[in-house]
Amino acid sequence: MRTIELTYPHSLVLEELPETVSAIGFFDGIHKGHQKVIKAAVDEAEKKNMENAVITFHPHPSVVLKKDTQHVKYITPMREKKEILKKLRVDRLYIIKFNKELSLLSPQEFIDHFIIGLNIKHLVAGFDYSFGHKGKGNMNNIAEYTRGLFTHTTIDKVLSGKEKISSTKIRELLNSGNVEEANVLLSRPLTIDGTVIKGAQRGRELGYPTANMQVNPDALLPKSGIYAVKVHYKNELYEGMANIGTNPTFTEDRKDLSVEVNIFDYNNNLYGEELIIEWHKYMREEEKYNGADALIKQMAEDEKNIRNYFEMSQ
Repeated sequence: MRTIELTYPHSLVLEELPETVSAIGFFDGIHKGHQKVIKAAVDEAEKKNMENAVITFHPHPSVVLKKDTQHVKYITPMREKKEILKKLRVDRLYIIKFNKELSLLSPQEFIDHFIIGLNIKHLVAGFDYSFGHKGKGNMNNIAEYTRGLFTHTTIDKVLSGKEKISSTKIRELLNSGNVEEANVLLSRPLTIDGTVIKGAQRGRELGYPTANMQVNPDALLPKSGIYAVKVHYKNELYEGMANIGTNPTFTEDRKDLSVEVNIFDYNNNLYGEELIIEWHKYMREEEKYNGADALIKQMAEDEKNIRNYFEMSQ
């Protein structure tokens, strides 16, 4: 997959670009609904014997359009997004920088520059996709802006039960700790990657060595608590338990969240190594214990419950 980052105005030359079928959207999470849009573009490109593409944006429009939003955390930060799109057989990824200039383009200016100007011959989007200043362009009126130079397909909403699958719904589920339901809507486990850094090394003293994670600051973490997780490390997949929280038993006044993972049946040094964590089930809230012994007892119980969970869900 070729990745091309664009800022308005871009300098790509139309005649040098292949005729392309593209999906367009922000696609945070690349959930089942997004996948349907992207797969429709991939399939259409195959039929037309053209390249396929995904057009997406960064950062989230709310960072530019809402004065009180300085930073957005993503279900799929750009690195994860790229990996998933590769697996969906995307040929080209256009990442358009969302800034003030872009937000002020009229629907026609946006289409001329980023659809017609990128040699897109067929465009696929979800029913709720909008474009141009204040979202005045949408999939109901897009025919007014095509200049007869491209065709388009609108994908209807994808439901889970009676509810529309959306990034907003997945965020709500993660904020409440319901990673199991979020994973159903994503059609895969939520993953967060990070590097193992040196922590207080209390876990080793307690008999539960933990990998202290420096996770991507752009990644949306699920609710604080104890989770059943799987850990990808060097082409191996391990079961384990993770804690998102402040370690109140030892650090009462801590405000920032840490992510610590105990990998079952693994004891080697992991400092500086990169791990990918799959989040499978919220087990319980983080609690403060009266000393190390009570915490060790609870961790043994957590390990037993999590091993049972994975055994039952195989």
